[in-house]
Amino acid sequence: MGLQKELIAVDDGSTDGTREILKAMQQENPTLKIFFHERNLGKGAALRTGFSHATGQIIIVQDADLEYNPKDYSKLIEPILEGKADVVYGSRFLGGPQRVLYFWHYLGNKFLTLLSNMLSNLNLNDMETCYKVFHSSILHRVEFKSNRFGFEPEFTMKVAKLGCRIFQVPISYSGRTYQEGKKITWRDGCATLWHILRFRFMN
Repeated sequence: MGLQKELIAVDDGSTDGTREILKAMQQENPTLKIFFHERNLGKGAALRTGFSHATGQIIIVQDADLEYNPKDYSKLIEPILEGKADVVYGSRFLGGPQRVLYFWHYLGNKFLTLLSNMLSNLNLNDMETCYKVFHSSILHRVEFKSNRFGFEPEFTMKVAKLGCRIFQVPISYSGRTYQEGKKITWRDGCATLWHILRFRFMN
């Protein structure tokens, strides 16, 4: 597309050698923006660090485990570039190829998305998706507070309250098993339920 790109990486207190790899990458390419948390603070906290250093007009959230494929970036930003959307959700349930994994994860996602839709008056089909793409001006209009995976419902409730134009597009998804490092558990689902209610009725 010929667009200028800015890569920001946030190491959220990793202990598996990732920090050393990122430091080496930064020495080789000083233009990379890489930031380190001294201890694990959670996804939401890592995103706030990244957001605070972003200078581009369009922001894409990307988890480092690559369950989500960066090849989908072009379709994710297209509605924003065309002036149709302020926010784009990359949905795993709109027909894109995906690895078949856990039924209860799927059911939990559908329940939480349904509740989120009921309280936000949106019709999303994948509120929990990592791929949330948005115009950077939104960062000047809202303050994100969640430290862990509460970012997903917080973001959704807050952009809904802003009246943002929201699109969703199909993406591919290659999920991991717990043996491969998957971290999400039923406890995160319960926390998400609380955050949906929290950010619907509070700031």
